[in-house]
Amino acid sequence: MTDRPYVIDQMISAKSIAARIETLCGEIAQEFSGTDKLIVVGLLRGSFVFIADLVRELDLPIEVDFLEASSYGDAMESSREVRILKDLRGAIEGRDVLVVEDIVDTGHTLNHVTALLRSRDPKRLKSIALLDKPSRREVDFRSDWIGFEIPDEFVVGYGIDYAQRNRNLPFIGKVRFLGDEG
Repeated sequence: MTDRPYVIDQMISAKSIAARIETLCGEIAQEFSGTDKLIVVGLLRGSFVFIADLVRELDLPIEVDFLEASSYGDAMESSREVRILKDLRGAIEGRDVLVVEDIVDTGHTLNHVTALLRSRDPKRLKSIALLDKPSRREVDFRSDWIGFEIPDEFVVGYGIDYAQRNRNLPFIGKVRFLGDEG
């Protein structure tokens, strides 16, 4: 998949991401104040860096669980068919739940996952996405919290990959394929 040479142009700096997470965590802590435990459900794999930074910043009792859903594989476009590859280990009935996603594009994945989790009767179910591409939305879904709204660009970094590469970049960058300019 990565046969074509590409470069990555920084879009959102590590410093901007950290500042935004601090703000978001203040809002989340206020929303869930008084909870006996917030179950933070990370959607693997792209959200793992975001989850780590969120839970370190949240001043709440937290349990972390993971769910893996896929609609992309190694492709740059969503297949729109959401498959659950790994389900939660624990029960969420009667619990406060925060679903963490790296990026909302068409909306199919987060819409599917929140409907699935809502069917398990949590006390409260909220969602947060680091990035949102509203211009690509195909279903009526909006996260409760958004880190950054971005244009329709293919991005990597901060846990987000292109064919399993570039997850380790500390910033969000736009992939630009060489030869595609002009």
